[in-house]
Amino acid sequence: MTDAPDPAGDHATSVPSRRRWLWVVGGIATLTVAVGMALAVSGLTAAPDAGPTSAPTAAATPAPVPTPTPTPSPTVAEFPANTVVYDSAELAQVDVFAVNAGLPVDDDPYAVPNEVIATPRAGGAPVFADPTAEPIGFLPATLPFDGTSVPVVERQEHWLKVLLVGRQALPSQGTAAQVAGWIRAADVDVVPSDAHVEVAIGARTIDIVRGGQRQTIATDFAWGTDATPTPLGRSYIMTTRVVPEFGYTRGHPIVYLSVQSPTLDGFGGADAAVTAFHYHDERSGAISNGCVRVDPAAIAALAELPEGTPVLINP
Repeated sequence: MTDAPDPAGDHATSVPSRRRWLWVVGGIATLTVAVGMALAVSGLTAAPDAGPTSAPTAAATPAPVPTPTPTPSPTVAEFPANTVVYDSAELAQVDVFAVNAGLPVDDDPYAVPNEVIATPRAGGAPVFADPTAEPIGFLPATLPFDGTSVPVVERQEHWLKVLLVGRQALPSQGTAAQVAGWIRAADVDVVPSDAHVEVAIGARTIDIVRGGQRQTIATDFAWGTDATPTPLGRSYIMTTRVVPEFGYTRGHPIVYLSVQSPTLDGFGGADAAVTAFHYHDERSGAISNGCVRVDPAAIAALAELPEGTPVLINP
């Protein structure tokens, strides 16, 4: 495969590290260091003084794809209200870099979310694996790389089950599948979402679905190789950014998802391996490190969708 003229290629887009840089998996791993920032496929920009001097690097040989072990929540008619005030400083922040064994894996990955999006109010929202137990994390109102507008997958009077950023474990140690959690309805603002995205790898189609009406925005695209597959199941749009430094995007936006690579612990020296939609000149077949490469019209349509929009990727 040939890559874009840009020396960074469409490889593992780099972005600010844990403090300021985020790496996204795109195509083959070729890195170019310039102006104090490492470049790779689908990256985010940050100030030159943002990132740490070093970070874990993904293994040269990807780990086998683990079989996720979903952790379903108890089935009850309604969970009781919880009005306890928690100290957010004592709870682990749920962000794109989080690896939190307490976060349950999404237990219904191919169901379409309710098309309702929740965003924490100014005080943030404690996150629970079990609404009858103690919280296992904290979702702030804002994060440097977004991810705080989350799709609701189950709704009760006092509780909302939502998808989240972060991972339950690294692929080499467990599962990096899409995670979920419960938040209290009183801690968030809820708005309707009129759309979700459906990707069919076998059919090579991408649809935006609104009110049951499908708009097919792509009839071919590129996806991950067998060694670095595109994560299947549901996730959501974490953030959308234009990164002019990454020449392979040709100035088009990068639409980052909440889910990360099922085989890479990190990428290009960073400790995250986020999946994204983005433009690339080479965009057909199983050729990427997990990102979905699309044409200009498709990425433009995807970039118009708000943060928190559900995305469903089918085989």
